[in-house]
Amino acid sequence: MGPELLGRLVDRHAAALVLYARQWCAAPEDVVQEAFVKLTLQRPPPDNPLAWLYRVVRNAAVSAARADRRRRRHETRAAERAAVWFEAAPGAALDGRAASAALHGLPLEQREAIVAHLWGGLTFTEIAAVAGCSSSTAHRWYVAGLNALRERLGVTWPNTTPAPR
Repeated sequence: MGPELLGRLVDRHAAALVLYARQWCAAPEDVVQEAFVKLTLQRPPPDNPLAWLYRVVRNAAVSAARADRRRRRHETRAAERAAVWFEAAPGAALDGRAASAALHGLPLEQREAIVAHLWGGLTFTEIAAVAGCSSSTAHRWYVAGLNALRERLGVTWPNTTPAPR
């Protein structure tokens, strides 16, 4: 398959293929990119490249979704067996199990920002580099996560959120 035909296929159909893959998986762009790579390796090229792409995208998206579900089940079971994240000190106002459950209940981005900043000591710029976002987005995740924890745990204290670094 020549680069001109491949370029036309990408230009005309990549967005629709991403939309198609989004029905099944959380990373449709990756699935579509892999399908185009596989297409370039086909010898001889398929008679109907567009239909071939749709079949490959569908199969890969379904497989990716299945793998994601397996991974989440495995992570959930592992998390249930893991020790709590917090151990309450004698006389502590906060219950360690409740705090762990509240932290586990946060969206991944918020939990990642809180753990990386508070326990890992990473700056918001460093968190952004790891998470692939801007430092202001990492800071927003952190603040939103702290606010959600406060609400879930029924804890009120002054807002002492550090400014992004």
